[in-house]
Amino acid sequence: MKKALYNGIIHTGEALLKDSVVVIENGVILSIQNEIPQHVELIDLKGNHLSAGAIDIQINGGEKFYFSQYPTEETLQDIYETSLKYGTTHTLPCLISSSKETILQGIEAIQSYKNKYNNGVLGMHLEGPFLNPLKRGAHSVKQVRKPTTTELEEIIKYGKDVIKVMTIAPECFTEDQLDLLLESGIVLSAGHSTMTYQEAQYYFSKGIQLVTHLFNAMTQFGHREPGLVGAVFENDTIYAPIILDGAHCDYAAARIAYALKKDKLFLITDAAFLGRKVENFKWENFDAHLDNGFYRNDEGNLAGASISMEEAIRNAIQHLNIEVDEAIKMGTSRVAKAIKMENQLGKIQPGFPASFLCFTPDFSEVRALVL
Repeated sequence: MKKALYNGIIHTGEALLKDSVVVIENGVILSIQNEIPQHVELIDLKGNHLSAGAIDIQINGGEKFYFSQYPTEETLQDIYETSLKYGTTHTLPCLISSSKETILQGIEAIQSYKNKYNNGVLGMHLEGPFLNPLKRGAHSVKQVRKPTTTELEEIIKYGKDVIKVMTIAPECFTEDQLDLLLESGIVLSAGHSTMTYQEAQYYFSKGIQLVTHLFNAMTQFGHREPGLVGAVFENDTIYAPIILDGAHCDYAAARIAYALKKDKLFLITDAAFLGRKVENFKWENFDAHLDNGFYRNDEGNLAGASISMEEAIRNAIQHLNIEVDEAIKMGTSRVAKAIKMENQLGKIQPGFPASFLCFTPDFSEVRALVL
């Protein structure tokens, strides 16, 4: 049966609409119109706001399970269900630097899960293992490695329809290996890298248009060597996700990044776990514990965030001094553009999923709405 959402303020991703009605059927948006149609199920928004659901392209775990430790369908369901509690309707579960066997296991789990469920699990973000060990962060030194063409070919063969984003350190690849990945259709993101400004400019010119967690695990801006951060700031084609929790980067640095990047800066969580229910975690050579609300390892390094997309959007409103509609775009339509899925999700428009973020005008109360 068709449903109609009315009596709300609609953030389409392109415009702000009042007195409009969103009509949906079978989980898909049919139309946005002025009149309430007949013979539909009515959903009263009670004056609240409605946008597309938040999209998190870098999330490591739900309330219970960490995907890199347990690359299973159960973990994927934990991530999906927990994300919904915080207004996130679409996710890319992240698999950090792991053995080839674990990577293939993660690919298989997502393929199997997507065959069973038509929900917001979009695929995988493979973060590593082909990173620069000097910028590995909390990734295991035993798993970070240089790529081989054979391993890359196998990952592409089995994962090209599952891996939507892959974080690499481009300087660790040969030209042929990098071309192999660029031709695969997987969105490449530069991160965990020691690239200089000049090297970054070169790799951007080859087709990389995304970086992984701006400021973190990359060369910083300097007046003599602008680094990867400087290259990102200068290139208006490069998308830059930011972990807006006050620990991964100072809010002042985030404001500077926003002033320079604006429509290319967007939000991720990089959450180790959501809900802050897991206080201590250890897996092989990876460990994390909650320290004043942030996950750190035994060396004191940040080991994934603990915020949700709901918190990230709220922090953007408060600390970037921007309007709610702009903060919403940073967690929805802008994310979709960065991963080249802007024709499929991130907006309220006909043909897009009926997966929404419903919130009060001041964004103090938030809930996901999947119909």
